[in-house]
Amino acid sequence: MRNKYLLIFGLLLTVIACNSKEDHKKESNIAQGEVSKQSFDFGVWITSKKDKSNEDYALEFRKYKDGGIDEILINTGTDPKELARLVPVAKQEGLKVHAWIMAMNRPGDTVALQHPDWYMVSRDGKSCFDTRPYVGYYQWLCPTREASRNHVLGLVEGLAKVEGIESVHLDYIRFPDIFLPIGLLPKYNLKQETEMAEYDFCYCDVCISEFEKIHHKNPKESSNTAIDMEWKNFRLNAIKSVVDDAYEIVKKNNKKLTAAVFPYPEMADHMVRQRWDKWNIDEVYPMIYHGFYNEEIDWIGYATKQGVNDVKSKNIGINTGVYLPPFTSAEELKQAILLAKENGAKGVTFFDGPQLTEEYLKTIKETKATFKK
Repeated sequence: MRNKYLLIFGLLLTVIACNSKEDHKKESNIAQGEVSKQSFDFGVWITSKKDKSNEDYALEFRKYKDGGIDEILINTGTDPKELARLVPVAKQEGLKVHAWIMAMNRPGDTVALQHPDWYMVSRDGKSCFDTRPYVGYYQWLCPTREASRNHVLGLVEGLAKVEGIESVHLDYIRFPDIFLPIGLLPKYNLKQETEMAEYDFCYCDVCISEFEKIHHKNPKESSNTAIDMEWKNFRLNAIKSVVDDAYEIVKKNNKKLTAAVFPYPEMADHMVRQRWDKWNIDEVYPMIYHGFYNEEIDWIGYATKQGVNDVKSKNIGINTGVYLPPFTSAEELKQAILLAKENGAKGVTFFDGPQLTEEYLKTIKETKATFKK
């Protein structure tokens, strides 16, 4: 009798296990179906022109929408009035709008230029106020100094108050390039094999003082700042602090916070003191510009996957940014889009509007249509 009960019990366990597997399979299929139906959005970065009429913008925006574009990220020179002018025009054409701002790099900022002490200082003691690394428009503000960081956050708030935008979109939310992308070095006749003093920031009095309060040492006296992890982390946290404060500001205005960032967190950390997987942020747009790094198109998929995996637990959306000039055909562009999607991106954004030819827009639209089947 005992053996009979054991046999019946065993059969019941088998049935339960089979049903459990079947239920799990159904749940998995439902989940996969939901993922496959999620929208995959296309965006484009553009810079506004104040002398361009609303009518001309309506034509431009219609062209984007007809070509499969869903959103535009507009650089208005941090002008809320110009942004407010363009938002209804774009929305009328069915486009979402993000307010693109150059954050820590503020070229030509008339307010900041009245305060020379606001600017980042290099390890060799030169200020971005009057000595710009690499290019003339590199005018970087210190993220540690209260006045300069509050100036940037005030600009963020001004854009966040504009009705109808999806997000404030931070760009140049980092330090100057300690290492340039390898493909750009010949342009500047540079070889960067170590952290060079003239490209290493910020060593202003406030940064040094605040660091000393925490770690009781002066990075200027370090024999090798490149391996001083506390000093590196201090600067990573300085940028994170600005981002996290910006996040609170935009949320109070019922907007999202997004950012254009370097390809994936470890790379961003190494090249520009930017660790975006640690931020409070809704979505990021990694600039996976393969041509800058002498990489082939498949690198777009690789870098996308790195970022997707790094922020998976934080529920941060990844929109792969691609730079159009290196592409030699619409077929290559299609390949880049597919690689981004296959590796977990929620969208692809193109730099920039004037580079979107009719052929490219046709390809974007046709590729987008295949995602809905």
